[in-house]
Amino acid sequence: MADEITETSQTVAAGQLRAIIERIERLEEEKKTISDDIKDVYAEAKGTGFDTKAIRTIIRLRKKDQPSARRRSLSSTCTRPRSAWSKRLFGNSTPAAI
Repeated sequence: MADEITETSQTVAAGQLRAIIERIERLEEEKKTISDDIKDVYAEAKGTGFDTKAIRTIIRLRKKDQPSARRRSLSSTCTRPRSAWSKRLFGNSTPAAI
């Protein structure tokens, strides 16, 4: 009985491991395809006459700026409910005025 349980659990674990490996392999293929597509777009931009070095710099800077854009978005999201709550609680006057 214990041998059957051990064998079953090993079979399940082997199946899970196989599924994980297959997912990783599929994602690696997709990553390569995307990388090739990006290279093609850069080649197209270069063929059109654009400076690909400048494009890469712009993309790098925009990537670097994303977290601050997220922070600004999060900040405005966090302050909005506070000001709405303040208006409901204190009306048009500010808490300092009360």
